[in-house]
Amino acid sequence: MRRRTYAARLTAATTAVTALFAAGCTSDGAGATGAVDTKAGAGTTAAAQPGKYRTLPEPCGSVAGSTLKDLLPGVTELADEQQKQLLRGQPVSTYDTDRRVGCSWEAKSPDAAHSLSLDFERVVSYDRAVSDDNRAQQVFEKKQTAAGVPLESAAGGQASKPPTTSSGSPTGTAGTSGAAGSTDAGDLEPRVLDGLGDAAFLDDVVATAGAGSNAQRRTVSVVFRTSNVVVTVVYVAQPGVAAEPPDGKELQEKAQSVARGLVDEFGR
Repeated sequence: MRRRTYAARLTAATTAVTALFAAGCTSDGAGATGAVDTKAGAGTTAAAQPGKYRTLPEPCGSVAGSTLKDLLPGVTELADEQQKQLLRGQPVSTYDTDRRVGCSWEAKSPDAAHSLSLDFERVVSYDRAVSDDNRAQQVFEKKQTAAGVPLESAAGGQASKPPTTSSGSPTGTAGTSGAAGSTDAGDLEPRVLDGLGDAAFLDDVVATAGAGSNAQRRTVSVVFRTSNVVVTVVYVAQPGVAAEPPDGKELQEKAQSVARGLVDEFGR
């Protein structure tokens, strides 16, 4: 009798569990299976767009020899073999040449010293919700903020930071603006640039050369973004003796010319 009673109870319990399980599987998302499916569906979002560039150009071959001779006048005073060696440039060592490459050139003469450096950074976003281009824009804006150029649209007007000497006072002699032939002081300040890649800015800094020299060194930087690549062009000029800083208008024009050529290089 006890065995029959136990068996009956076991059968009833099994029937109840089976019915409960069936109800859970067929409910409108209220059961366990429904909850898992809803969560999985919410988590399957499309990945953001990858960047346009998967590789980087060779930086030491990105500037024409004629342009380098114009930027580095001391080159013409060297023997032919020395000229060739200098114009080949010095590759910048990086940990991953698929992601970052650079090159530099430097020429000295009794009258002045000039140098040019390029840095190409291909940005890749590891966040599925953030595109490579958007991540590159973040990298670009970090550089812009570090330079003290306000984050504003290209149509937003001039930057508020003037070029300064090592003492922090305005130099009053920076470069040129986008307006042809304009040399107004307001047009010469570090600023956002129009029509150069997807975003661009220019910085201009004058500082004492140091190491016992009173010569004023001028450093002009042009940084631009094209899709997921951030490019930095740095052009430096320093007179051989204590004198006025090198002409900012000329240096800015030349640095921007190099940058425009690089935009075309990436556009090929």
